[in-house]
Amino acid sequence: MSQKWVRVLVALGIGCAMIHFAERVLGVRVELFYGLKTFNFNWMLTVFVVPFVTGWVIAWVYGMGGKMVAHFPPLIVNGISYFQTVYMTGVPEGAQLNPIGWWGLYVILTMEFCAFGAFLGELHLQKVVSKRRRERQAQAVAQEGAESSTTEGAAHD
Repeated sequence: MSQKWVRVLVALGIGCAMIHFAERVLGVRVELFYGLKTFNFNWMLTVFVVPFVTGWVIAWVYGMGGKMVAHFPPLIVNGISYFQTVYMTGVPEGAQLNPIGWWGLYVILTMEFCAFGAFLGELHLQKVVSKRRRERQAQAVAQEGAESSTTEGAAHD
């Protein structure tokens, strides 16, 4: 297996784990509707902030091109959660299952925030990498200058 596919699988695994555990810790299930109390602070964190941070992490793990990989963890986690609710655990009392269209809207929203986080993560990564590259080039130029001055000094003797 090539190194690229290993990075894809690691980034997907980390992204799915981050989103899954954040949803469990915050107690949010995107596929369920509890009326207006559904849209509370924890729901907003789950739909906007958690995917953004996850996308940033995916970009750092995968590197350039992480924007494309970042679309999949929210889809995977929320898809499994929807399937689990429909076919295994059922809908809890006091809740309704979101219609597939509304659920899809929420999932697409989380996917886009994850991709936006990955985009900004890639920009930050590119800035860090280019800064390190400039530092190495400056160090190499300084080292070459020091070597050439010592060889010139030896030639004059």
